[in-house]
Amino acid sequence: MIASLAKKLGRLTGWRRLSIAFLAGAIAIFAFAPFSFVPVLWISFPVLLWLLDGCKTWRAACATGWAFGFGHYVTSFWWITNAFFVDSEAFGAIAYPAVTALCAAIGLFIAIVAALTHLIPPPRDEDMPNDHVAIMTLRTLLFAGVWTLIEWVRSWIFTGFAWNPTGAVWSVNSFVGLAVIQVTTLIGTYGLTLLTVIAALAPAVLAKPPRFTRAWITAATPVVLFVIIGVGGALRLSATETEFVPGVKFRLVQAAISQKDRARPSQWESQLQDYITLSATDRPADVTHVIWGESAIPFMLNADERHRLAVAAAAPSNGLLITGADRGLNDGVKWTAIYNSLYAVTPDGAIAATYDKTHLVPFGEYMPMRWLIPYDKIASGYGDFSAGTGLTTWSLAGVPGFTPLICYEVIFSGQVTPNHFSNSDARPRWLLNLTNDAWFGVSTGPYQHYAMARLRAVEEGLPLVRVANTGISGVIDGYGRTVAELGLGRRGVVDVGLPVATAGVTPFGFTGNLVPILFATIAAGFALLNWRRRTARPI
Repeated sequence: MIASLAKKLGRLTGWRRLSIAFLAGAIAIFAFAPFSFVPVLWISFPVLLWLLDGCKTWRAACATGWAFGFGHYVTSFWWITNAFFVDSEAFGAIAYPAVTALCAAIGLFIAIVAALTHLIPPPRDEDMPNDHVAIMTLRTLLFAGVWTLIEWVRSWIFTGFAWNPTGAVWSVNSFVGLAVIQVTTLIGTYGLTLLTVIAALAPAVLAKPPRFTRAWITAATPVVLFVIIGVGGALRLSATETEFVPGVKFRLVQAAISQKDRARPSQWESQLQDYITLSATDRPADVTHVIWGESAIPFMLNADERHRLAVAAAAPSNGLLITGADRGLNDGVKWTAIYNSLYAVTPDGAIAATYDKTHLVPFGEYMPMRWLIPYDKIASGYGDFSAGTGLTTWSLAGVPGFTPLICYEVIFSGQVTPNHFSNSDARPRWLLNLTNDAWFGVSTGPYQHYAMARLRAVEEGLPLVRVANTGISGVIDGYGRTVAELGLGRRGVVDVGLPVATAGVTPFGFTGNLVPILFATIAAGFALLNWRRRTARPI
């Protein structure tokens, strides 16, 4: 059956091939949160490789890869349209065209994967079974290596958009998911991506002949590897329990205010009072820090003493209030710079520390190419946000040192702590992620955002505290286990302790993405080198 299906797909041409490629890419979304049905990748990826087997030229391979990527990213990123409809009068008309264009552009990354995979031609009908298995194995390694490298490039080129790397399909609070993602402490999310794509392509080697023993052994090898990874991860989890830092307790406040309501100045005062009420009502005496989400209040606390003092009323008498709010610099006439910032405020209204968001969202927080695009940024306000000076580790009274991250800064693997290649005491002991997922609406976006945050905790071995205005707020320990959680759209608070970081710096925490990128390069290079050796002699 597999051989027959592979042959039929390989014979498709024109719009039929592109349509199937689009559908294969689209269904891959079901492997990601909130669906987390990983086995769908064992359909999606082999179908793409079999379609590429029928491509006679690199241009045809490019078009097929692009169609797959377009389908995949349309379903992955369609939640972005919700942000345009917050101010539908200004941006609603361009919502669908803009997101479609974005997905079409990012689909070019997969076109590159397909074109480079074409460097190793598919097996011929007259090839012997041994040669068929060998060639498909080399194409699999090349495809997986290039796919991983391209996902890494996507995380930084043009400022980067690292949403939904393939390894994130395992990031779910279940026994299997938690067991598998433990390997990211060694090889990171991109290393897990490499292994996932190799395993997902395993059925491709079974196309000829279906009962060939070597083919089945080759296809089973990556699956067995995942079983070993899962068992190792399960043993790691069973050998540890979540421990908490003594004397530290947080109140996480999720007010669940829609983005449309947040954009109404007439409601700002009542929204601030709502946060203060939630922060103080039935608060246990041992709460040391109250934490609000990104841009929880629409006032510039550094320049607005009245509202800063009002905010300070929510801080515990023996601790701090940590909140997101804009920060502005003024020359006496106008604002010269605006930052999306995070503040630590003392009970008497003093600002203990501020962090300015470093990795801004293009089009959302600033407009690139203003000379070409006649629109303001989607987040209304005073103009473009300015970028901060970089990640930092905060050392505040009563809590271990931590790195603050605002919104999608948490999605970038290897970029959530200020220093790699170091075991110094300057490294944080936990991560704090403030976000405002109200922009995403009720969609797949908040779940995927949370899944990627979980991966950062496991990679770095650091507990992660996440607070959303609305979205998913909660605490994840350094092994990825959910300690406490407040779901999407729920209004309320969570009183929870701070988990202790895992012992020492994880291997990934020390090396960052160096190891997974090296492995991906070796996989692709090994495939190409062995193909050249095969073509140097008769097959």
